[in-house]
Amino acid sequence: MSFTEVLERVGSLGRFQIIFVMMLAMPIFMMASHMVLQNFTAATPSHHCQLRSNDTRGNWSVEGEEFLKLVIPVDGKQQLDQCHRFAAIQWGLLDPNTTKGNSTKMETEPCSDGWVYDRSVFPNTIVTEWNLVCGSRTLKHMAQSLYMAGVLLGGIVFGGLSDRFGRRLILIWCYLQLAVTGTATAFAPSFGVYCALRFLTGMSFSGIVINCVSMCVEWIPTRTRAILGTLNGFIYTTGQIILAGVAYLIPDWRWLQLTVSLPYFLFFLYSWWIPESARWLVMAGKPDQAVKELKRVAKINRRDKAGNQLNVEFLRSHMKEEMEETKPTYSVWGLVRTPCMRRISFCLCLVWFATSFAYYGLFMDLQNFGSNIYLIQVIFGAVDFPAKLIAVLCISYIGRRFTQAVSLILAGLTVLTNMFIPQDMQTTRTALAVFGKGCLSASFSCVYLYTGELYPTVLRQTGLGLCNTMARLGGMIAPVAKMVGEFAPFLPYVIYGTAPIMSGVAAAFLPETLDIPLPETIEQVESR
Repeated sequence: MSFTEVLERVGSLGRFQIIFVMMLAMPIFMMASHMVLQNFTAATPSHHCQLRSNDTRGNWSVEGEEFLKLVIPVDGKQQLDQCHRFAAIQWGLLDPNTTKGNSTKMETEPCSDGWVYDRSVFPNTIVTEWNLVCGSRTLKHMAQSLYMAGVLLGGIVFGGLSDRFGRRLILIWCYLQLAVTGTATAFAPSFGVYCALRFLTGMSFSGIVINCVSMCVEWIPTRTRAILGTLNGFIYTTGQIILAGVAYLIPDWRWLQLTVSLPYFLFFLYSWWIPESARWLVMAGKPDQAVKELKRVAKINRRDKAGNQLNVEFLRSHMKEEMEETKPTYSVWGLVRTPCMRRISFCLCLVWFATSFAYYGLFMDLQNFGSNIYLIQVIFGAVDFPAKLIAVLCISYIGRRFTQAVSLILAGLTVLTNMFIPQDMQTTRTALAVFGKGCLSASFSCVYLYTGELYPTVLRQTGLGLCNTMARLGGMIAPVAKMVGEFAPFLPYVIYGTAPIMSGVAAAFLPETLDIPLPETIEQVESR
């Protein structure tokens, strides 16, 4: 008898699983708010140089924007320069014989007195508060990169700690860490403190994600894992869409940051009710605690008779093979020690890296896709519903491997196609980007489930931690790929498109897990 059969005895899909999934789903709903929060809190409004104190109109009857064009250069579209101003007021531009297009050739200087921002849409962001524009504009991207670095480190740290100390303890800690650091970020007195707190928030984000995934996989029967994975994906997507509305209603970045962080104090409080994974307890050599948790599940599921029959001797006699695997070390070495584990780890690392790399390359700079960032956020989020619905059907009836490979290859081809669409066809380019984002969302929906099914229980969290690390590495590098566009505009498309195609090919070398029980040991992975 395997653990799956033991779980069936106490109820694998009853009241406990429903309550359990709902409790884990609420924090997942809020996760999107933190991952893509900087689309709103770090939005860059239109701006121009602050006028000098001695820039007066004198006796000239020049008002408003007409006067600004005497102080600040304009481009061919009559848009004010955002980073420079004339060294002196160009009264000569009032002469109708002067060519306004030549204004940019006159002597200019940087905005040494600060900037004036258009606060009609974004009254206060970290960009306007700390002047992260012009020469300091890269600091905005650095803040997001540091957040992703925290997510990366969190995957390494909390993945290993979860396999060593349990899923529940680490999950509770991560809820508290995100609540505290996220709330403190809203009161950050400087940009440096803001970045440090966002880094710690990113760490806790990673710990919450990998533990929620593992606990769902380990308490839910095989037949419903695909549906549950997609349901969690829909919840995450709904959070993305709701964030647009919340950000519209709360445009000030500090209040928005506070709004999406405070709920985690509630999640921290009720997380003490969440039971530890009985699978992990068995593999960690704690059968007595595993029996206690299983009895609790049986009681909630109204399987008292089956629960009364459970004891340590019962587990030892029916799970002998799994119990013998409690002594191996829980280290990363186990992920590459054997041939099949090496192949799985290598291919999954490519899949996670490329999916995250292309996904955040598209999704973390929504201002490039239109003036109404709130509408774009909703569209980019809404595409996940059909994408993940199609993904769950393919996962459930065709298989994980096919879904993973095809979604990545389609995403890569879509990005490469966008390279040949003219810049003035903005609607077509946006539509292709939305389709590509949908394919990458389907890939994410599949890979979270697929990874949990490929790795054995003794190394599941460590494996998820490694894969999470590769995903966050992709998220960190994504902004760098955008920067190479300054040298060759087509290069970002080539990079963003090639990576998913290569990882899609790698996914074809993974074993299929459709309707196959979760492996408990490395030997089971090798033998199947």
